[in-house]
Amino acid sequence: MPQVVGVCFRRAGRVYYFDPAGSELAPGDRVVVETVRGTELGRVAASVRSVSDAEVTLPLKRVLRKATPEDLETARANRARERDAHGVARRKIESHGLDLSLVDVEYSFDGSRIIFYFTAEERVDFRELVKDLAATFRARIELRQIGVRDEAKLLGGLGPCGRELCCCSFLTEFQPVSIRMAKDQNLSLNPAKISGVCGRLMCCLRFECEQYDKCRASLPAVGATVVTPQGEGRVTSTNLTRGTVTVAIADRSEQTFPAHQVAVQGGS
Repeated sequence: MPQVVGVCFRRAGRVYYFDPAGSELAPGDRVVVETVRGTELGRVAASVRSVSDAEVTLPLKRVLRKATPEDLETARANRARERDAHGVARRKIESHGLDLSLVDVEYSFDGSRIIFYFTAEERVDFRELVKDLAATFRARIELRQIGVRDEAKLLGGLGPCGRELCCCSFLTEFQPVSIRMAKDQNLSLNPAKISGVCGRLMCCLRFECEQYDKCRASLPAVGATVVTPQGEGRVTSTNLTRGTVTVAIADRSEQTFPAHQVAVQGGS
C-alpha cells in the first residue's frame, strides 16, 4: 500500500496526495512539492498514512523537501509580485476595453507561470490581452474564468451569521445546494435571507441539512394525532432546533410541549 501525505496550496483549498518520499511530516509543515505545473509551495493538511491503490492515481508526485527559510522568502516575494501584477493587469484590461473583472493573481513558486482569475458575464476574447501580459511579465500567462462562488472563496468575507465565510475557512469543495434544503429547515424563502455574499444559496444549507433530518425524525409529523399531558390533539407545527411540538387540543388554544412529552397516538 502506498504512503501518501495530504497537501493543500490555499487556505481551505482542495487536498492533494503526494509521495512523502520518506520525509517526517506533520500537519502545518510547509513543503515544496513537484506538481504538473512545476514546483509549488504547499502546507501539509493530512498526516502521512497508507492508502489502497484504488484511492490514488499512481505514480504520485513527490514531496521534494520541507520548506527552507529561502523557500519561505521566495513565497513572500511572490505575494508582493502578485499585488504588483494585479495593478498592471487591471490597467491593461481597461486599455483593451474588455468587460471582465479581475479577481486574483497567482504566481507559481518558481515564477515561470502567472494565473489571472477573473469573472465575466459573457464569453470574452482575451487573446490579445494574454500576448500583452506575456510580453510584460516574460512568463507563461493563464487567464482562468471562475464563478461567483469561487470569487467569494478567493476574496473572503463575512457571512450573514457574522462569521467568516464557510467556503474560505473550512469547505474544500463546493456541493450543490437546493431551495428544498431551505424549505426542509423551515427557513424564509426570501432570497435575501438564504443567499450568501456570492448571491447563491448559502453553503450551510447543505451541511446543516443532515442534522435537521435527524431532528425531524425524532418529532411527530405535522398533522399527526398525538397524546400530550393536556390531552389528545393534532400537531400544527414543530420547532426542530428547540425540539418542541405545537399541538391544537380540542376546546383549547394551541400549546407547545417538549418532544419527550408528546406521543403519537398508537405509537410508543
